[in-house]
Formats: sequence, C-alpha cells, structure tokens
Amino acid sequence: MAATVITRGYVSGLENKDFEKLAVPLLDGLYNFACWLSGDADEARDLVQETFVKSLKGFSSFREGTNFRVWMFRILRNTFLTSRTGLERRNTQQEDESGFEETVVSQETPEITLIRRADTELVQAAIAQLTPLFQEVLLLADIEEMKYQEISEALDIPMGTVMSRLARARRQVRDYIVATSGRKKIVGIRS
Repeated sequence: MAATVITRGYVSGLENKDFEKLAVPLLDGLYNFACWLSGDADEARDLVQETFVKSLKGFSSFREGTNFRVWMFRILRNTFLTSRTGLERRNTQQEDESGFEETVVSQETPEITLIRRADTELVQAAIAQLTPLFQEVLLLADIEEMKYQEISEALDIPMGTVMSRLARARRQVRDYIVATSGRKKIVGIRS
C-alpha cells in the first residue's frame, strides 16, 4: 500500500489559501477570546494554534454558506472546554441559572454606555470577575460583536439563554463598576 502524499496547498481537495483567507482575519478575535477563557497568554496561544490545526483538518467538512466565524469560535471554545484548564475552571465556577427570568436587551443599554465610558482596566476587572458562562456571552456579544443567533450557534445554547446570560453579565459588570467606583455618580447609570 503506497503512502498518499498531499501536495502542499491542498487539504482534502480544498486549497489552504481558501482556509487562510477565511481564518487569518479571525486570529486577533480568537486570541482575545482564548485569553479571556484561559486567563493565560501562553495557553491562549496554544488554544488558538490547536483551533487552527483542528479547523484546517476539518475544513473539508465546512459547508459553504455556513458562518465560518461562528464555526471557528465554536472549535476554540470546545478545545478550551476539553483542555485540563477548561475542565478545572468549569468544574469550580459553575453557577446555577435557575430562578432568573429571560430578559430581552436592546442593543444600546445603559450598561453598554457605561462600558464605553468606563476605564479600561476597571471594565477588564469587572469582566474577569464574571463566571465563564457569562464571560463567554458578554465577550462574544460586546467585544466580538456577534449577533444573538451567532452566539447561540457558537456556544450551542438556546437564543433565550444567550439573551438572559448577556443581560445578567451586563448587570454584574455594571454593579461591579458602581461598587468599585465608590457609588460616585456615573453618567448612564440609573439608581
């Protein structure tokens, strides 16, 4: 049986340049998301690298017309969740979501206005204190500017859950910033 040699530039009949054209623009967003998930720059680089390897191997299964960006973020998240760090973090920081009603949030909320005006380090600290369930949704919605449906697909959760988690995450960020600011009057916050 002769070994099959894959010519450089082809994977499963698709050209690498097609993958590169789609994937390379996502590199910064994937890295930022991986940094937030893992909390470690080195691990984030490893996660992104592993995501690119997995997605390149599976590129032949990618269907044209499917949202490539969502597909890549989903691979990154699943890669993180199956990593040792991801499993440890998930097991220690799960939060019960029962008892909270789902809230529809408009695109321009007082929380978004506050986040835009607040000090970057304070916002980063506020996001860092969120549980991973809320961090993911907030980062994908407000940093990566994904739509609810895209987040739902990337995280494999119902759209109502996306909206609920996003509302709660934004509220927790707002509350953290207000508490840290010593209850100073901040424009855009209703008491």
